[in-house]
Amino acid sequence: MDEERMLHPSWTDKSPADMAADSRLFIFSCVIAGLIGILTIFYTAFQWRRNINLTWMKAVARSKKKPKAKHKVPVAPHTWELESVSRGKNLNCCACLKPMSPSQTLGPMISSDSFIHHCSICGAVAHLICSSSAHKDCKCVSMIGFGHVMHQWAVRWTELTDQPDEASFCSYCEEPCSGSFLGGSPIWCCFWCQRLLHVDCHSSMSSETRDICDLGPFRRLIVSPCNVKELSANSGFLSSITHGANELASSVRATIRSQSKKHKHNSEASVDSGSNGSICDISTESTADTPQNVNGSHAIEDNCNGGMNVGTLRQDVGSDKKMESKPSFKRSGSINQKDESQALRMKQRYELIDLPPDARPLLVFINKKSGAQRGDSLRQRLNLLLNPVQVFELSSTQGPEMGLFLFRKVPHFRVLVCGGDGTVGWVLNAIDKQNFISPPPVAILPAGTGNDLARVLSWGGGLGSVERQGGLCTVLQHIENAAVTILDRWKVAILNQQGKQLQSPKFMNNYLGIGCDAKVALDIHNLREENPEKFYNQFMNKVLYAREGAKSIMDRTFADFFWQVRVEVDGVEIEVPEDAEGVLVANIGSYMGGVDLWQNEDETLENFAPQSMHDKLLEVVSISGTWHLGKLQVGLSRARRLAQGQSIKIQLFAAFPVQIDGEPWSQQPCTLAISHHGQAFMLKRTTEESLGHAAAIINDVLESAETNHVINTSQKRALLQEMALRLT
Repeated sequence: MDEERMLHPSWTDKSPADMAADSRLFIFSCVIAGLIGILTIFYTAFQWRRNINLTWMKAVARSKKKPKAKHKVPVAPHTWELESVSRGKNLNCCACLKPMSPSQTLGPMISSDSFIHHCSICGAVAHLICSSSAHKDCKCVSMIGFGHVMHQWAVRWTELTDQPDEASFCSYCEEPCSGSFLGGSPIWCCFWCQRLLHVDCHSSMSSETRDICDLGPFRRLIVSPCNVKELSANSGFLSSITHGANELASSVRATIRSQSKKHKHNSEASVDSGSNGSICDISTESTADTPQNVNGSHAIEDNCNGGMNVGTLRQDVGSDKKMESKPSFKRSGSINQKDESQALRMKQRYELIDLPPDARPLLVFINKKSGAQRGDSLRQRLNLLLNPVQVFELSSTQGPEMGLFLFRKVPHFRVLVCGGDGTVGWVLNAIDKQNFISPPPVAILPAGTGNDLARVLSWGGGLGSVERQGGLCTVLQHIENAAVTILDRWKVAILNQQGKQLQSPKFMNNYLGIGCDAKVALDIHNLREENPEKFYNQFMNKVLYAREGAKSIMDRTFADFFWQVRVEVDGVEIEVPEDAEGVLVANIGSYMGGVDLWQNEDETLENFAPQSMHDKLLEVVSISGTWHLGKLQVGLSRARRLAQGQSIKIQLFAAFPVQIDGEPWSQQPCTLAISHHGQAFMLKRTTEESLGHAAAIINDVLESAETNHVINTSQKRALLQEMALRLT
């Protein structure tokens, strides 16, 4: 019996502590086994769903290569760009449909990194060896020859972050389009209207609607591909020769007529020359200030919105006398504009034709080097929402002129600038140079560091606020309902002691700073030039600004500032405080990322007029050092008001850092003369929905009245200015 008990020990022989330990071990083992079983089931289901989706995707790809639809479908090749494989992780190759992997390289000349091809328009990715065999199912920017815009259904290769609210349901069966756990009918997305469609529903919908697309909720902002004509390589050269010959012939005819009339109407010529005397200054003065002169020119190229060739000889009586008074200026300006126009025409790949009268297309400029450094992502997202021919990327080799030249014949269009304050000024300067009869209003997508002008116009302080409010779809909706307002623009002439210009004048939209604030901006600018990799997002840019400002707190570099600067406002010298280390001239109510220097709500200070960005007045304040700037940023202090006026002269007796709209440089002793340059049309986001719709309707009515010649451009401008004042 003892031997049997030794061979077969019983649970009763164990102590209670041992039994509790064994039971806990048994329970723990069961839990581990259960978790492993659950994970195995989930992994099997995931692989099953993945295989089903891959099978569906292959079937969809085969159906697109051999379409059964009765209607002709436009095709377009992908626009491939070389990118790192990390940008394509979790995506499938659009050709072989296999997951992207870092197995393919370009060889030893590009080290061991892996690369893929990425389409900059639709977002599809492909292996390097697969991209040449990829199906031509990218977004087709031109559908000349089609009676209507056709749906372009495609697989959603990337996760779209910008979708209209109603785009989560199938546009035919109205069932949800979110994928089920075990897979289901794959989803197609139209490149133009952004509607979703089950692949199973396509044949039924195609037979009912013939695959005609209405461009979706943003149809007025989108340039229809039926209105985009693709130019051949030789057409630009031939058209430039033809256009040059026509201009030469018209100039000769105008000269002959003018000379024949000159002898017959000497008295009339003397009178008319006085009325047309300011036409030669059209390149230096804004069209907003001289609409009557611009409208009086009849020798402009047949162009609904002004022309590039404003310098063509006029047929008005007395123009020859003006040509004789300033022949070199007029002729050189005309030649430069013609040369620029011909150069742009040679580079032109597309032409916009026969746009409907109710179209309000959006011209987009993106500066990928702005503070947020998200230009590539914005470009792809806007390419999907709009026509890619509307989206232009700004660089050191291509400015806004190319896009403005493409839209030169569009009667009423709008401009969206994706960048910071410097980019906005760049685009506004380019619009000024085009001498549009009716300049387009400009909206801002804040992608810079400070984004002060975007804050004043209620577009937000950065891309983070834009994403929180609904992304680019919400931005496009706000642009459609935005109110047109006016922005004063100022010319800054840099003069020597004799009053002669030392360099070309600069233009100011926001503010001008001299002294300690400009030094911080200049230090940041130099740091950016030396280490551009440190400025990779908006938050880090502000951190670096704060760091450079902290370095200068104890450095009294500008302790003698008030002795070395003389400020004159409207001919009256203004006393600079002894503790001042900088002077700021402000046009808008936002500085350094949202600081209100003038503070209209403060009624306890001197009796000054409220600040406004379209009252043709500038505000002058002083700051007492970098520490004062920091306290302004957190709201613990205020800038000291000095003056308000239309004409400002600041004389520098020593070298000082100067910045205009955040663009700094080091300036030797000189005189800065600030005068009113003109006014630009801007778009302001309306926070109240009813007010936004009313402003949009009023703007449409005015533009339609101008198109139908009920009112002229100057009358429309006056009405828009009055509306801007009422909406302020």
